[in-house]
Amino acid sequence: MAANVYECMFILDSSKVAGNLETADKQIREILEKHSAEVLVSRLWDERKFTCPIKKQKKGVYYLTYFSSEGKNLVAIENDCTLNETILRLMVLKIHPKLVETMLGIAKGEHAVALHNMQEDTGSNDGAPIDLGVNDGPRRGRRHD
Repeated sequence: MAANVYECMFILDSSKVAGNLETADKQIREILEKHSAEVLVSRLWDERKFTCPIKKQKKGVYYLTYFSSEGKNLVAIENDCTLNETILRLMVLKIHPKLVETMLGIAKGEHAVALHNMQEDTGSNDGAPIDLGVNDGPRRGRRHD
């Protein structure tokens, strides 16, 4: 059976990670390699406050990982991750084969300039209403037949 490429976003307990991300990375890699998954790219994504607590935690570290594995191994990987105390939540998505190279390039930081430019383009509005070109002219009155 052919291996698929998956994107996994881990939410880690920030109090247990506490600036020592290498141990969390090692734990994640051990879980994935235990179930014969190959880690392609892994990196810190962000640290954010939650809107509502997750396992009594108010903030967490988001850690992004791309790995290749067979689909039958996913259930075992998710079960091991739920048993790990450092991992609060995770989400695994299958990457379409046409998008694998692009996604891995972005995760490695090769397209950082393009992402930065995209964020500038979307952030240039500064809260002003977007002009969609609708209702530019006067409204017609009702017809009285």
